[in-house]
Amino acid sequence: MTDIEHYVARRKVMAAQMQNSVAIVPTAPERLRNRDAHYPYRFDSYFYYLTGFNEPEAVLVVVAESEKDAVRHILFCRDKDIEREIWDGFRYGPDLAREKFGFDEAYSIAKLDEMLPGLLADKGAVYSATGHDPVWDGRIAGWINQVRGQSRSGVTAPTEIRDYRTLLDEMRLIKDESELQIMRRAADISVQAHRRAMQATQPEKYEYEVEAELLYTFHRLGARAPAYSSIVAGGGNACVLHYIENNAQLKSGDLLLIDAGCELDGYASDITRTFPVNGQFSPAQKDVYQLVLSAQQAAIDKVRPGNTWNDLHQAALQVLAQGFIDFGLCQGSVDSVLESEDYKRFYMHRTGHWLGMDVHDAGEYKQQGQWRELRPGMTLTVEPGCYIRPAENVPKHFWDIGVRIEDDVLVKPDGSELLTIAAPKTVKEIEELMQ
Repeated sequence: MTDIEHYVARRKVMAAQMQNSVAIVPTAPERLRNRDAHYPYRFDSYFYYLTGFNEPEAVLVVVAESEKDAVRHILFCRDKDIEREIWDGFRYGPDLAREKFGFDEAYSIAKLDEMLPGLLADKGAVYSATGHDPVWDGRIAGWINQVRGQSRSGVTAPTEIRDYRTLLDEMRLIKDESELQIMRRAADISVQAHRRAMQATQPEKYEYEVEAELLYTFHRLGARAPAYSSIVAGGGNACVLHYIENNAQLKSGDLLLIDAGCELDGYASDITRTFPVNGQFSPAQKDVYQLVLSAQQAAIDKVRPGNTWNDLHQAALQVLAQGFIDFGLCQGSVDSVLESEDYKRFYMHRTGHWLGMDVHDAGEYKQQGQWRELRPGMTLTVEPGCYIRPAENVPKHFWDIGVRIEDDVLVKPDGSELLTIAAPKTVKEIEELMQ
C-alpha cells in the first residue's frame, strides 16, 4: 500500500461510520509571530491524518451518501500562483493536489463558501470539531442556515452536528505499519539526540547549550522540529514538571533532567532521561534514580494486551510508595500511603500518555467509566518520576533531586516493544557514556 492509499483508506473507514453526512475538516491556520513574520507552519493533525497534505489554507470535505460506499473526497486548497511561489515557495494547486493525494475532486479554497451549502443539502448530519474554533463553528452554522433558507423548495438541512474527533480518535489510537515505521525512526533520532546531550553535558555549561545539542541532532538527522518545547532542567529545576526556561547554569553535583523528542513527518517521539551533570551519581541520587527505574520497569511489564491503561500506573505507584516509605519521605504502609495520596508530594502525575501525531495523542483513557484495555498497535509513554523539593520533613540529602525516566512503548500481540530502548538508562550505562 502506498502512502496515498493509506490516507484514502482512512477516509473510507471514516465515511463508513457517517452515512448520509458530511465531514468538514480544516487544517490549522498560519499564525503571525510578529508583524509580517509567521511561526513555522504545522498542519492540523486530524486533517493530515486523512490527507497527507501539508499546505495551509486547506479544507477536506468527506461526503458520505445514503448508499453504502458512495463517498466523495473533496479538497479545497490554495490556487496555483507562480507570483506567490516566488516569495513563499511551491504550491500544489487544486489540479495537482487531486492527482497526487488521491482526492475525487479539488477546488480553490475561494469556492468553499459557495459550494458548501450545496454539499450539505439533504444530509442528515455535519461532522466538525465542535467547539475547537468559534470562527469555524460560526461558518458551519452559516452554511446550514443557507440550506434551511431553501426549505420551501424541498431541500432539507442537517439536523445534527457531530464531532469527527470521536470517530478519528479511535482510529488514531491503533497505529498502522506506515505510522510505526515513522515512529521508530523518530524514536531513533531522539535516542541519538539524548546520547549526544549526555556526552556534551559538563558543569558550568548552561541548560540552553545542552538543548542546542538536542536540536542540532534532530535537524541533522532529518527531523526539522521538536515535538514539544524541550525541558532541560538542572538541579531543583527538575522539580518543575513543565520547566522550559532552560537558562540556568549547570552545577557539579546536580542532576540534569532532559525531556525532549523530535517530530518526524507529523509523528512525535518523547523521551526523558535524568543523569548527573558531572557524570557520577551521588548515593542519594542513585537511590532515587534506581527507585524510579524500578517503578518504570514494573509499569512496562504491564504493557500487554488485556491489561488496562491504569494497570501500569498502579504498578508504578506500588513501587514508588514503598520507596518513599523506605527513604523516610512517607509514613505508614504502602496501602495507607496510596489511600491518603501522601505520595503525591513527590509524584503528582500519571505514568504515561498516548503517543502519535500529537505528543499527548488522541484517544480516551476510559470507556463507559472503565479504564481502557490495551490493544496491539497502541503507542504510549511510560514515565514515572520523583520530585523532592526542600522541606523541613525531608532529609536534606534528598533536596532538589528530580528524576523522571520516560520511554516510548508499542503494544504488541505478545507484549510490548520499547521503541526507545537504545537511550542509556541504567546507572552503569549513563556513567560509562558520560566518561
